Amino acid sequence: MKKLTKNLMSLVSATAMSVAMVGSSMPAVINQTESAVAVDTNNDDWLHAKGSRLYDMNGNEVWLTGANWFGLNCIEYSPHYLYAGDIDDMLQEVADRGMNVIRFPISTELILSWMNGTPYQISSGGMQAVYNPPVDQDDGNGGVIKAGTYGNLNKDFVESDGKTLITSDKGFDIILDKCKKYGIKAFIDIHSPHADNSGHNYNLWYGKETADGTMVTTDIWIDTLVWVADKYKNNDTLIGYDLKNEPHGKGQEGEKAAKWDGSTDENNWAYAATKCADAILEVNPNALIFIEGVEQSLSGAMAGDYWGIEDRRDNSPYIGAWWGGNFRGAREYPINPEHGTSQIVYSPHDYGPSVYAQTWFDKDFTTQTLLDDYWYDTWAYLNAEDIAPELIGEWGGHMDGAENQKWMELLRDYMIEHHINHTFWCLNTNSGDTGGLWANISCGQQAGSTKITWEENKYALMEKALWQTQKTGKYIGLDHQTPLGNNGLSLNEFYSDYASTEGSNLDGGKIASGNPVEGTPAQTTTTTQKPTESTTTKSTDKPTESSSNGGATLLGDANCDNEVNIADATAIIQHLGNHDKYGLSEQGLINADCCNVGDGVTGLDAIAIQKLEAKMITKLPTISE
Repeated sequence: MKKLTKNLMSLVSATAMSVAMVGSSMPAVINQTESAVAVDTNNDDWLHAKGSRLYDMNGNEVWLTGANWFGLNCIEYSPHYLYAGDIDDMLQEVADRGMNVIRFPISTELILSWMNGTPYQISSGGMQAVYNPPVDQDDGNGGVIKAGTYGNLNKDFVESDGKTLITSDKGFDIILDKCKKYGIKAFIDIHSPHADNSGHNYNLWYGKETADGTMVTTDIWIDTLVWVADKYKNNDTLIGYDLKNEPHGKGQEGEKAAKWDGSTDENNWAYAATKCADAILEVNPNALIFIEGVEQSLSGAMAGDYWGIEDRRDNSPYIGAWWGGNFRGAREYPINPEHGTSQIVYSPHDYGPSVYAQTWFDKDFTTQTLLDDYWYDTWAYLNAEDIAPELIGEWGGHMDGAENQKWMELLRDYMIEHHINHTFWCLNTNSGDTGGLWANISCGQQAGSTKITWEENKYALMEKALWQTQKTGKYIGLDHQTPLGNNGLSLNEFYSDYASTEGSNLDGGKIASGNPVEGTPAQTTTTTQKPTESTTTKSTDKPTESSSNGGATLLGDANCDNEVNIADATAIIQHLGNHDKYGLSEQGLINADCCNVGDGVTGLDAIAIQKLEAKMITKLPTISE
């Protein structure tokens, strides 16, 4: 079997796994091995891309709008300010204030410690965590710890003695559970190869040693991401992976700087990112892959210029950008994994003049001058030309009442107008060149006592770019069942009511129809094996009375929305898994039989649609190979 076919089968298998939990049984389209792992999700919140937009499994458009919370990348091995506040209190406020996703910077070194079974312990300097022992306990030194000795703060992060911090891997599991509780999604960002509070200054994704002397190589970087993606493949709170924060370096640094070209050189970020994306998608084909840019690209100023040539004052061979912001190379060398581009999101970083006085700020700049001088050719074309979705992974800065604030407002409005996803930098107060959304955090020894003082003016600026309903201003989450905070909405709630009555702050409040995802939280998850080519279980069940496209046959359009995409593959797997609940319409059954036409609806039809999406075939119908 060809490798590409194998990869697509893995994708269909994972899709089946995601939707099968809502049914009482699965047909022979997949082989199953049961794993009784308690979960609190249907695993139905995974997202995918089409053009420049992101969608849920039923084709509902979504908008990722959130913030960064760093610290896991540092030597404390936990998000910063958990030494000053309680995790529940802090995430509750983040959700209540409308942020539906958090980008968590982390290091390859920390994940490597998890993968090797030697996880780093959370630093006592990074977290204050205690809880009241329910009964008197032996202190190990002949004494007794009386019940109620300690407080009750971040209690899930300590061992049974009420004071010993747990390991960082367990801590991250708890953080994800808490995010789920408040309706927040998360993704991680490999901020540096090594755990270092200044690790973001390092150019590349390889070439630094860990604390025990292990050299982080490209292979280790990929292996750790694959390991963590495999571990969380059934946890749709962790929706994706930002492969490397701000690959950078100036062209004259040569092999020590990240470049973007068509080579297989180790420092070619486009080549490395494509390999890493494919490796992750092999174990979790539902994960979003966030890919940042580089710092410089070749300008073509003079014939014979090459990466590594010395810079010139005139006719420079290089075009500069913010670290991680330069996608000029993606025009000629786009990220195109073997698994297809349905999970690829480009993720530039952009900042204002308070971070650095770039040349495009040397005038009375406007949105148009920023587009002309920098934004469009550097990153905005990807969205504007419907090539791929974008998420501005970092933007923000100080509220100076002047040029930097003006820049933030211009970028904010551009992101709203063009539906660009984003995560603001940052929640933390301790980012020296930008500040944070939090001004101060303090608490007592009890959960519920955390007091967060927000930078209200900065939050008000950013808040306009949070996904919310157009009239009532309710914040919209990305979880189908769990609302975002106390006053927000779940994705199902938005698409069941608000989308068709008032719309959201996207597309000028355009009224939209939606297709909510049904189901209740599952108690077990099923690990699936890849289907074989010989698996051709037919669907012979009667069609349901669900919507039809009026009788016109469009092969592959199983859900009859007049489009053929991943949602149709999902609809087929849902139908095969539980036709009583997810049965296709009469026209849908005709459309779905797009591989080996005439043999009924089988798992091979879903595979054929995935092949079409990945551009492995050019049209339907097709036959199995």
